[in-house]
Amino acid sequence: MKHFLILSALSAGLFSGASQAECLAFLQTTKQKLNSDQQVDICELTQGKAVLIVNTASNCGFTPQFKELEQVYQDYKDQGLVVLGFPSDDFFQENDDQKDTAKVCYVNYGVTFNMFAPVSVRGKKADPIFKYLTAQSASPKWNFYKYLVSADGKQVQHFTSSTKPSSDDFQQALQAMLPKSTQ
Repeated sequence: MKHFLILSALSAGLFSGASQAECLAFLQTTKQKLNSDQQVDICELTQGKAVLIVNTASNCGFTPQFKELEQVYQDYKDQGLVVLGFPSDDFFQENDDQKDTAKVCYVNYGVTFNMFAPVSVRGKKADPIFKYLTAQSASPKWNFYKYLVSADGKQVQHFTSSTKPSSDDFQQALQAMLPKSTQ
């Protein structure tokens, strides 16, 4: 019986380790949802999916892009896309209170994709996710920088604030990043 328990424990460890190994290393973290105490396992959420990561701000000229980002999420979520929004005050255009940021996202723009508590997206205090994205492509120069990451993590492509999610360039890149088994 003792050997059975040891083997069971080892098997459980191997299987849980295997699923973590499939997760992109820079996404092996948990993040707090916007205006909530709920923690989200980013690895579990994104595993095997293409990921769109956006640094957002509530009081920016690009804030209306929330509407197009939500449309992208609705159009591609069943094809293997996850959208992650990270409010940031690095450019001094984010509300001080998460409740106000949540209102902009959820009430004003109807966002249903995952939005997280504010983070820094550039410089020495940048969140590790954005440090990785910066190392792979470019540092956000403004709010609403968009990063597309392929499911296998081998491709990272960034788009500037002025690139609309509905633009042909963005849509083509997004479709190329979707997991092949879902297209």
